Amino acid sequence: MQSPSDPYVRVRGAREHNLRGVDVDVPRDCLAVFTGVSGSGKSSLAFGTIYAEAQRRYFESVAPYARRLIHQVGAPAVGEISGLPPAVSLEQRRSAPSSRSSVGTVTTLSNSLRMLFSRAGDYPAGAERMDSDAFSPNTAVGACPECQGLGRVHRTNEELLVPDPALSIREGAIAAWPGAWQGKNLRDVLDALGYDVDRPWRELDQKDRDWILFTDEQPVVTVHPVRDAGRIQRPYQGTYFSARRYVLKTFAESKSQPLRAKAERFLTAADCPVCGGRRLRPEALAVTFAGRTIAELVSLPLTALAALLAGAGGGATADVLTGDLLSRIGPVVELGLGYLSLDRTAPTLSAGELQRLRLATQLRSGLFGVVYVLDEPSAGLHPADTEALLTVLDRLKAAGNSVFVVEHHLDVMRHADWLVDVGPLAGEHGGRVLHSGPPDGLAGVEESATRRFLFDRSPAPRRTVREPSGRLELTGVTRHNLRGVDAVFPLGVFTAVTGVSGSGKSTLVDAIDEQLPGVGRLVRVDQKPIGRTPRSNLATYTGLFDVVRKLFTETAEAKARGYKAGRFSFNVTGGRCETCQGEGFVSVELLFLPSTYAPCPDCHGARYNAETLEVTHRGRNIAEVLDLTVEAAAEAFADTPSAARSLGALLDVGLGYLRLGQPATELSGGEAQRIKLATELQRLRREHTLYVLDEPTTGLHPADVEILLRQLHGLVDAGHSVVVVEHDMSVVAGADWVLDLGPGGGDEGGRVVAAGPPSEVAASRASRTAPYLARALAGDPR
Repeated sequence: MQSPSDPYVRVRGAREHNLRGVDVDVPRDCLAVFTGVSGSGKSSLAFGTIYAEAQRRYFESVAPYARRLIHQVGAPAVGEISGLPPAVSLEQRRSAPSSRSSVGTVTTLSNSLRMLFSRAGDYPAGAERMDSDAFSPNTAVGACPECQGLGRVHRTNEELLVPDPALSIREGAIAAWPGAWQGKNLRDVLDALGYDVDRPWRELDQKDRDWILFTDEQPVVTVHPVRDAGRIQRPYQGTYFSARRYVLKTFAESKSQPLRAKAERFLTAADCPVCGGRRLRPEALAVTFAGRTIAELVSLPLTALAALLAGAGGGATADVLTGDLLSRIGPVVELGLGYLSLDRTAPTLSAGELQRLRLATQLRSGLFGVVYVLDEPSAGLHPADTEALLTVLDRLKAAGNSVFVVEHHLDVMRHADWLVDVGPLAGEHGGRVLHSGPPDGLAGVEESATRRFLFDRSPAPRRTVREPSGRLELTGVTRHNLRGVDAVFPLGVFTAVTGVSGSGKSTLVDAIDEQLPGVGRLVRVDQKPIGRTPRSNLATYTGLFDVVRKLFTETAEAKARGYKAGRFSFNVTGGRCETCQGEGFVSVELLFLPSTYAPCPDCHGARYNAETLEVTHRGRNIAEVLDLTVEAAAEAFADTPSAARSLGALLDVGLGYLRLGQPATELSGGEAQRIKLATELQRLRREHTLYVLDEPTTGLHPADVEILLRQLHGLVDAGHSVVVVEHDMSVVAGADWVLDLGPGGGDEGGRVVAAGPPSEVAASRASRTAPYLARALAGDPR
């Protein structure tokens, strides 16, 4: 039995993912950082084991009926954990993006602001006081009836729907119509209704064209399809709907992103003519506080909103409500997010910004005795903002909480009270705790990949700055907080774009497009998932699976049986196991306990049926090949050039530990980005390509950053151009050219404050990046 006064969280026998029966003790009431190379097992220990067990224990105390309504992660693979307090997780995940979710809703600041207008607002003479819901664009009583509280209306016109009026309807004049059978059905229904589908569109009467494109009617008619040879097609009842109706319905309701994107091409968006984009009913917009409407206040940066509220006055009720608002805004500003406004929509926020907003909310909650488990809170933070983050983490700890952080940022590691280093390498070469103790103790652990970066203070190696082969000019960029910005990107070199959070870096880089002179081919490599279901994996995304399936079809056994490539796909019927439909597992619903996934009783996790698994290539069946790591597969397929090229590119970006069949849902953002880069590297393009990467080092250990930079600099040496948006000063120090934006975030940023080689920018007095870059160049980490 553990003593009640034992100050440690003690983990015994952790076997989650690649952890190898890990035993580790971490003290409570301290800032503990879990680190190690990508894929080493640190997240499996912090989130998959410690947090998962804390959540499981909490849910044990919840009524069984309520448990059915909560998504549960299930019991982790661990022998025992003692000394574990209740846990709060702040991961870098985003829920389904919604334009109705905003900074105000994430932080709950919108609720307090609406209450301020409801209870202490200045109403027009004779107007009745309204409930706080009347000031919300997300409620029926508050939303503008014209735009349903979205602030924008989408319209379409004939020019958008019919780009080529010389075509007939049969030839595809109505470009907005769906494809395949649904489009043919609409054409046949129009034909049955008596419209001429073979005349050029421009020759049809205007009233017929208007009805076809814009009618709200939905007539039903009997359709007699044209008979194809050897195919019987019976008459059916077909319903007509206009092109406008189809486009608006698809854009508003479709779950398919490609379909929504296609529909959006046929729409124009404009501010709502009734509310002017302010999203609310006129009655709500008639109420003011400190002379401003609620729509005006939610559009202010939080720093400006706080200043206005601090000097507003307005009586006792207003003082209570403004005091509450100011105490909630304080932590958000402290975390470097004062440039955001309450109406900034959640989908436009980075994962790091979202996590810090949640962290600010927790600061205000006043909980103590809790273990906070954070996933890289420094992601997307400029070094100046990281200092503020450390202050906030210290405050959480000082309030009587334990703060467990998965982190790669060296400043956060140095600031920690306790360091848990997992490794030594990734995947099957990791999963061990190399060090658990004060950070200084890591200096003696030779196996650690972290040790060299934490304690080496030698200056950055001097590089000869490359000579540009040309230049790319952006002029008058006006988007978000950029106001008529001009910027020059030299071509044929490695360019880093820096600046504090919210200064406009990503906005500037997003303005680069393929139409600009000198760009040539443009490739954006982001950290979005390579797939949203377990059916998408490393092998399918890179095209390697096509090569592997072709190899299997060329075996003597497959030829004798007449198997084609589709036989070896787990996504189509034929070769896959139909019991689990190629998933490899079946879900077992346990009602008030978390659903559990068990290996398929027929294929035992192999995903294929027995007949398919009888075909082997060099002694391995298709399931065993998918279970190989990239490293092992590179040896197995060394003499197959198309496979070796894909696998070599994955090894070059440091992903040798991933399994070929590893589901996309298990990959981190950094891993997804490197897979995309590897896919690009294997294409062997010769023409000039401009590669744009937005914070490519997010989620990467310094050892992984070295591997990534080797590839990026290799691309530049091969004659291409690379532009990275970056906060890691070691990356910026190794660039040929630096563009620094600022000086602040939001309205205080949006200007190029310094541009030139790293040594020149490091000497700039106008740049907030300069002192940190100067330290990186000198090898001084502090």
